[in-house]
Amino acid sequence: MSEAKYLQTPLTEEIIAELKVGDRVLLNGVVYTARDAAHKRLVALLKEGKELPFDLKGQVVYYVGPAPAPPGRPIGAAGPTTSSRMDVYTPLLLEHGLKGMIGKGKRSQAVLEAIQKYKGIYFVATGGAGALLAQCVQEAEVVAYPELEAEAIYRLVVKNLPLFVGNDIYGNDIYEQGKKEYQIAPCP
Repeated sequence: MSEAKYLQTPLTEEIIAELKVGDRVLLNGVVYTARDAAHKRLVALLKEGKELPFDLKGQVVYYVGPAPAPPGRPIGAAGPTTSSRMDVYTPLLLEHGLKGMIGKGKRSQAVLEAIQKYKGIYFVATGGAGALLAQCVQEAEVVAYPELEAEAIYRLVVKNLPLFVGNDIYGNDIYEQGKKEYQIAPCP
C-alpha cells in the first residue's frame, strides 16, 4: 500500500494536481460539513447573488450529519453520507471555488465533469466508521443553519482524517477502476 499524503486545507489547484485516484490522504485543517438541506440553501444564496456563511474558495465540504457530542468530545460519530444526494448542487459550488468534497459512493457524470473543469477533488471516507472518524475532529462549531440540527453547517478542525481520492482532475473514478480491477469471470 502506498504512503499516505498529508494535506492541509485550504486546498490549492497545485496540491490537487498531484493527487490521483486511489491515493491515501491524511487531511488536516478546517473542513465544513454540509448535507442536502444545507446544500440547497447555499445554492439558493449563490443564485440570488447573496453572501454565503463561509468563503468556498479552497475549502473542503464533508457530507456528514454528526451525532451529538459525548462528554469531553467536540463531536459524536461523524461518518460520511451518500454523496450522490448532493450531486445536483455540486457543480455550482465547484464553480464558486469549492475545491474538495468528502463522502461515500459514486458521483454523477455532471460532477465528474465539474471536478475536471474547476480543478476539484472528491475524497472517499470509509462508511460505517463514524466513531473512528470522529476521533480525528479536534474542534467543532456550528457556523450556519442551527435549526437544521445535525444537518447544520459545522466548521470542523481535523487532524489526520483518513481518506482516499475517489475522483481526480484527470477524469479517473475509483469506483470504475475498482470494478475493472476486481472483475471476475461469471459463474458457469
